[in-house]
Amino acid sequence: MKTIIMAGGYATRLWPITKTKAKPLLPIGTKKIVDVVYEKVSKFDAEILLSTNKRFEEDFRKWAEGKNVKIIVENTTREEEKLGAVRALAQIVENIEDDFLVIAGDNIFSFDLDPLIELFNSKKKPVTALYDVGDFELAKRYGVAEIEGGIVKKFYEKPERPPSTLAGIAIYVFPSEVAEILQEYVGSNEISDNLGDFLSHLCQTMDVYGYAFSNGNWYDVGNPDSYIEAFKFYTDSYVDENVEIAKAAKIIEPVVIEKDVVIRGRSIIGPYAFIGEGCEIDSSDVSESVVFSKTVLKKVRLWRSIIDDDCEIRNIELSGSIIGGHARIQRG
Repeated sequence: MKTIIMAGGYATRLWPITKTKAKPLLPIGTKKIVDVVYEKVSKFDAEILLSTNKRFEEDFRKWAEGKNVKIIVENTTREEEKLGAVRALAQIVENIEDDFLVIAGDNIFSFDLDPLIELFNSKKKPVTALYDVGDFELAKRYGVAEIEGGIVKKFYEKPERPPSTLAGIAIYVFPSEVAEILQEYVGSNEISDNLGDFLSHLCQTMDVYGYAFSNGNWYDVGNPDSYIEAFKFYTDSYVDENVEIAKAAKIIEPVVIEKDVVIRGRSIIGPYAFIGEGCEIDSSDVSESVVFSKTVLKKVRLWRSIIDDDCEIRNIELSGSIIGGHARIQRG
């Protein structure tokens, strides 16, 4: 079996942060989002392939150092050029003769995938992972499966009247023969680049089984708010030994504070804060927020926000904000 991690998107709903950072490489505590995926799949005896684009190729190659991962690069550098998940997957599996596990690189979940693999090994048919969100109103936000006798009959994308509360979570196990069906699908005139739509197409060709996870946690990191929620769940605590913290400052764990950070005045950092390398925090409160490297905060109250690299922000309160790199914001 091959394992394919899909990480070729441009995450436009998290712009401007993800204009310069791949979403799977965003931090959750001391780890990256894709680290969660890698830890879940590396336990299986399978070659791991990660598909990305030219813009983020070097970032993923750096991440993959020392890991059992082969990087595959599609020749795109911006949203308008991207292949989409279906075309990218079709290119990867064109010359693969093995069964293959496919998983989105920005998937954050706490459960193990062993039951999914076991179901596939017993059926030797396509299997898709589902997560029971437990609420029909919430299910309207996702692709939802209609299930009968454990077999997926159809997927509905953000349905007004969901047939179930079982959301598709972009984890699939396919037998080798699906590679040929995928090539035919890509060659059709009505191709959709949504893997859920391909799965609905596959349901018309063969039995597709669904495995529903109801324990543990799953996060769809599609917007800043969901990213912060995932960050809060997974973050651990780490303060680099080269961090300078004033006596009057207060650190409320869990926090991650990288090297060469200076925290001055009566600052309060945490809980649930990430402070990137080389930041300067002066007389500021930062909680439930991610602040990337070399940013200066002075007399700032920051809550549930994401601040990109090399910003300078003074004398302001920010809540639910996302600030792009090199911004200069000052009130008064």
